[in-house]
Amino acid sequence: MSYPKRTAALASVAALAGSAVLMAAPAARAEVVNVNYQCKTPIGDKSAVSPIDIKGVESGGGYKITMSWQKGVSSSPVDLGKGAMNPSATIRLGGADSGTMSVTGPANQATVPANTPIKINDLTGTYTPKKSGKVTFTAGVLTIKALGTTTTCTPTNSPGASLTLDVTAASGSSGGTGSDSGSDGDSAAPLPQTGPEDSAIALGTLGGTVLLAGAAGTLWLTRRNQAARVRR
Repeated sequence: MSYPKRTAALASVAALAGSAVLMAAPAARAEVVNVNYQCKTPIGDKSAVSPIDIKGVESGGGYKITMSWQKGVSSSPVDLGKGAMNPSATIRLGGADSGTMSVTGPANQATVPANTPIKINDLTGTYTPKKSGKVTFTAGVLTIKALGTTTTCTPTNSPGASLTLDVTAASGSSGGTGSDSGSDGDSAAPLPQTGPEDSAIALGTLGGTVLLAGAAGTLWLTRRNQAARVRR
C-alpha cells in the first residue's frame, strides 16, 4: 500500500474511533457532594455536613431518582422508637428543566438513640422529563417529622449538582405552556362555515346549476325539432 493510501486509511480509522468514543459518552454523571445543612429543630438550631449522593435509573417514561445521605444530620434529645421518624426532601432541578421534585422514604426501622446524628434512609421519587436535554439534580430542603414535631434542614453552602442526566421528553411533550401548544394550524382541516355569506354562495351555485340545466334542455329540444323538420 502506498504511503498516501496508508495515511488516508489511518485517518479514517482514527475518525471512526473518535466517533465511537463520542457515541459511548455517558448519558449520566454523578458525584458525591458535601451539603452543609442548617436545621431548625424544636430545641434550637443545629448544623451538620453530610455527603449527598443522587442516582437516576430510567424507568418507563421517566427516571427513578434515589437520594442518599452518607452521614447523619440533626439529632433528638430523646430516643426515637421504630417508625417514629418520617423523612422527605426536595431536589432542585436545573439545566434543561427547573423547579423541584419530591423524594420520600420509609420511617426508621430501628430506634434512634437520643443525642446521636439521625441517619436518613434512602429517599426515592419519579422524575418525568418535560424537555429533552441535560438536567441537573441538586440537594434541596430535608424535612424530618418525629413525635409530632417538624425539623427543617436547608443547605447553606450552595452545593453543586449531585447528578446530571441527559434526558429525553416523552413523545409529543414540548414543555411549552402557550395556548397554541399541541396544535398545528397549518395541518388542520378547515371547518365548514354556516354563516349568511356562505348560504348566499351556496344558493348562487345552485341557481347557476339550474340555469345551465335549463339551457341544456332548451338546446336539446331545439335540435330535436330541427331534426323532425328535416325528416318531413
